[in-house]
Amino acid sequence: MANMLNTKIAIVGAGSAGISIAARLLRSAPYLKDKIIIIDPSEKHYYQPLWTLVGGGAANIEDSVRDQETLIPEGAKWVKEAVEEFLPDENIILTSKGTQIYYEYLVVTAGLQIYWDKVKGLKEAIGKNGVCSNYSVDYVQSTWEVIQNFKSGTAIFTQPSTQVKCGGAPQKIMYLADDYFRISGVRHKSSILFACGLPTIFGVKRYADTLEKVVERKNIETQYRIDLIEIDAEKKKAMFKNIDTNEIMTKDYDMIHVTPPMGAPQFISQSPLADAEGFVDVDKFTIRHNQYRNIFAAGDSSNLPTSKTGAAIRKQAPVVAENLLAIMNNREMKAKYDGYTSCPLVTGYNKLVLAEFDYDKNPRESFPLDQSKERMSMYLVKKNLLPIMYFNGMLKGVM
Repeated sequence: MANMLNTKIAIVGAGSAGISIAARLLRSAPYLKDKIIIIDPSEKHYYQPLWTLVGGGAANIEDSVRDQETLIPEGAKWVKEAVEEFLPDENIILTSKGTQIYYEYLVVTAGLQIYWDKVKGLKEAIGKNGVCSNYSVDYVQSTWEVIQNFKSGTAIFTQPSTQVKCGGAPQKIMYLADDYFRISGVRHKSSILFACGLPTIFGVKRYADTLEKVVERKNIETQYRIDLIEIDAEKKKAMFKNIDTNEIMTKDYDMIHVTPPMGAPQFISQSPLADAEGFVDVDKFTIRHNQYRNIFAAGDSSNLPTSKTGAAIRKQAPVVAENLLAIMNNREMKAKYDGYTSCPLVTGYNKLVLAEFDYDKNPRESFPLDQSKERMSMYLVKKNLLPIMYFNGMLKGVM
């Protein structure tokens, strides 16, 4: 007989959003102790924003990981299983182990799934022969090895047209690589190409203007509206498709850093919770599901029209917690999310542009200085301060 569980609140996903929302709920409403279930099979929890610096040789992978059990808030029960199906009309979650979880309220925080197989040949090539990626704990350290071993030729850095974790991350590693190539004396024997599926280098003009000057200063070639579709690792050739014309072009490389296509996990995209793009369909201000009134979502698996970053989650988590408690207690939802997100854009060793903005692309800067400028101080904030704030503040529901 299938295992059956009953809970007041089910949270799917023990990443940034799930942990911080659970912690906030338990802090605000101690009576929810033992009435929250967090469902996630992962035994490790990763602070992925640090992986840019790991791939660039400026941080250690060990600093980005914690045991999941040390982060689950006291008062929440951890079900170490993978969700397989949502039955929202019945308030049931089914797991891959056959467990049925009955809930009164549901919060979906399952993150993005990486689809390595959407680029032909990538799964077989990744981690060897000059093909690297910062987007997996299994491969991020190989990025640094590839950068160190690069002696001359063409280095390509890709960004797909799909949603990705932190829209600026694909170019950050490129700037670090450029710096290292100069330090190691090989930059004059090499060319760097940023092959991007998006129409511009960044979606907010204030910061895009700075980044355009960075690529010009670093002599980096940029091509937009092209998607990587295939890698021939033996011949070191990458095939791209022009999104507007469907033209296929082949480029030779000596190293290639791939940002793979990403999307919502299939158990979300194929569920009644999803919108046409496969993400959880929520109101962009209240973060409540547009159809199922006892369901919320936050973070990367939601369809909130803002960049998918940890900083965005930091602002979404209190809105979900406050509004969920409001409807549980028959009160009006008053908390609103304005689309705030942040992308710390590393432009080299000891250089960073701290982009912060809202739904309307208006700057929402936190410091009393011009954050569109490259600054060492902001780099040090990212490297040294933000990981501490994440593990000791955000995940504990106190910021």
